[in-house]
Amino acid sequence: MPQNLTRLFDLPDYQLGHTPQDKAFNTKIDGHWVALSSQAYADQIAVISNALIEIGIQVGDKIALVTDINRVEWHVLDMALLQVGAVSVPLYATLSSKDYEFILNHSDSKLCFVSNPDLFEKVQAVQKQTQVVSIFSFDQTVTDTNWAFLMTLGKQTDHRGEVAARKASISPKQLATIVYTSGTTGVPKGVMITHDELIHTVKLCKDLLNLEGPYLRMVSYLPISHVFERLVMYYYQYLGFEIYFAESLEKLVDNLQEVKPAFLPIVPRLLEKIFDKIIEKGNELSGIKKALFFWAVRLAEGRELDQKKGWKHRLADTLIYSKWRAIFGGELQCFVSGSAPLQERLIRVFTAAGLPIYEGYGMTESSGVISLNGYKKGASRLKTVGKIIPGLEVQIAEDGEILVKGPNIFKGYYKDPVQTAEAIKDGFFHTGDIGEICEDGFLSITDRKKAIFKTSGGKYVAPAMIENIMKQSPFIEQIMVIGEGYKMPAALIQVNEAYVADWAKKQQHPITDVPTDIKLIAEIQKDIDVHNEGLGKWEQIKTFEITPDAWTIEAGHLTPTLKLRRKEIKEKYRALFVKIYGE
Repeated sequence: MPQNLTRLFDLPDYQLGHTPQDKAFNTKIDGHWVALSSQAYADQIAVISNALIEIGIQVGDKIALVTDINRVEWHVLDMALLQVGAVSVPLYATLSSKDYEFILNHSDSKLCFVSNPDLFEKVQAVQKQTQVVSIFSFDQTVTDTNWAFLMTLGKQTDHRGEVAARKASISPKQLATIVYTSGTTGVPKGVMITHDELIHTVKLCKDLLNLEGPYLRMVSYLPISHVFERLVMYYYQYLGFEIYFAESLEKLVDNLQEVKPAFLPIVPRLLEKIFDKIIEKGNELSGIKKALFFWAVRLAEGRELDQKKGWKHRLADTLIYSKWRAIFGGELQCFVSGSAPLQERLIRVFTAAGLPIYEGYGMTESSGVISLNGYKKGASRLKTVGKIIPGLEVQIAEDGEILVKGPNIFKGYYKDPVQTAEAIKDGFFHTGDIGEICEDGFLSITDRKKAIFKTSGGKYVAPAMIENIMKQSPFIEQIMVIGEGYKMPAALIQVNEAYVADWAKKQQHPITDVPTDIKLIAEIQKDIDVHNEGLGKWEQIKTFEITPDAWTIEAGHLTPTLKLRRKEIKEKYRALFVKIYGE
């Protein structure tokens, strides 16, 4: 058992020494949860480490990993790679072949592990243009160079001495992983993260989240290629929680109700979709049941975070909120939301329903966390992303940009000294986000520095803030505010197709073409007018156009973390832009 937890691959032995468990990792197979114990996890890591050395993996080799669903093999491989001195390069399953070609080349990846036939074909199509020698698969049905082959090879060979020597030589400051950013403003950048940067953040999470364990149950479902999910998975292993892998995003709610997790990291778009479903169910009610449902919603929307529970709240909790908690399994203690701004309304509503949301702020470059709202009384505040985590120094530049320095901040971008020099100056990482810190230490984010634009009247507009407000309309699935250099802001909108279809049915209003339907446009305009009231005149959306198709990762509208690719969206809908501004 490691006396000091300083490197990521110390985690399995640390768990064995502190909280060994029979159900460390759990996978749904043929309708049943199949468990892998802490000991079996450590044993598999040792076997795969043997195999990696046998096939020639050297210290410093870059190995790419991509999976469509989270799975235990990914974590076994991750730990094995780290302890033989290799560097993992996690990739999103939703990337295009062009992206795979760029990242595999740029990262100097020697091998690539994939999880299914589609991903195998996608990588194979660009393999000749990269340095990838072999493609391995987690599933046996994809290729002969698969997980079963590695397990067999690892059992037939004995490189324990070499593995031990490599482990002993690895410094906490050694590069552990290269995580590529989603590239909202250009080509992806490879963020170099060391063992100690992630371990430091993992240890901090213990106090930040106050989850009393071990043996609490957790569900893993966010892309493991994202630093947010990667961090919480290391955190779960650190505290000895039981990890259950969701079968798919479509089956997530079913899995939550089976597993009954104590905690759930979440991204705003998913929470918005879940809340839309809750409201949709409410609209299906009638009479007194429907009246009670929306009374409870209004009550929740008007509550402050630390407000005492009166008789009205207790009644709403018994009749309505308890059913909302059951959606997530009934034992959820809290959410942590990150990756994008979260609607204030959702924080109020879910917190009132006994499902507190702690909104945080972090980046790949900060190992996932910069600030977080807290569980203690008075430690959470609406319109903020919480207080700065211990050990991190934050400054606000003259132009409002957030600058950070500390033990969890990365040291640079892989093979990119120019971008590194631009991002890190005098030891401070320039986040590219605009924000401010109030007197008692809460940090608020205005927008991305590069996203903020100025109208022809000289007024600055922060689009993300406006978009977040407008997405409270049930008609709006996605929205992008435009208008740089023009007289007034406008918007491109992707409608919520399911809600529009339901609305049209109730209105007995057949829609033949969504983007041009006059009655629908008027209805959306009503919602926009309501939300415009809380904005300055220069920020208000004066007009909008509905796009003809859905905004997806695959089509290039969104990054793998569901952020808007603003340049691409503007180019795709150039005709609508011209229609709005006349040029």
